[in-house]
Amino acid sequence: MMRLHNLRPRPGARHRVKRLGCGESSGHGKTSGKGHKGQKARSGGSIRLGFEGGQMPLIRRLPKRGFNNAAFHVQYAIVNLSDLSGFKAGTVVNEQLLRESKLVRGNVAGIKILGDGELKHALKIEADKISESAREKIEKAGGTVTMRDRSAEKTTESSNQVTKESEAAAPKKRSTSASTVKKKTSRK
Repeated sequence: MMRLHNLRPRPGARHRVKRLGCGESSGHGKTSGKGHKGQKARSGGSIRLGFEGGQMPLIRRLPKRGFNNAAFHVQYAIVNLSDLSGFKAGTVVNEQLLRESKLVRGNVAGIKILGDGELKHALKIEADKISESAREKIEKAGGTVTMRDRSAEKTTESSNQVTKESEAAAPKKRSTSASTVKKKTSRK
């Protein structure tokens, strides 16, 4: 009968630790499995993955073709209804409140509400995306859902950026001093 006092790991699950530098007869003496000299034999000597000793690495030698959509992937912070049940009734739940309560962290494109869990009281929720089940549960509890319009924010940000760039790129008027006028007249 198996009890706590006679539990054993499965045969082959535990290995003896390789003891390095314990004499020639240990099998790991002298150079301790590191070979003779060279960069990888030194203490702290290791080379990064893909490094080829200064030769042009394979990843840079191969041509890059095609398109990868990963750079344009939009990541949303996921918040479940079970997380929102801790707020008081009538609270306006938005990104700022979720960040203050540490439910949303990091750099995300927006908030997505999912319907995992139950909501006991009414909340006013502002989100970028919401699942159908979450919307039904919120409205069933007497709450409201407001979708944020990110496109309006992006257009105002881009228009502000364009005006700043145009101001920076606009040529500044030079003040024509008397010396420059004299030079022009003297050349004639």
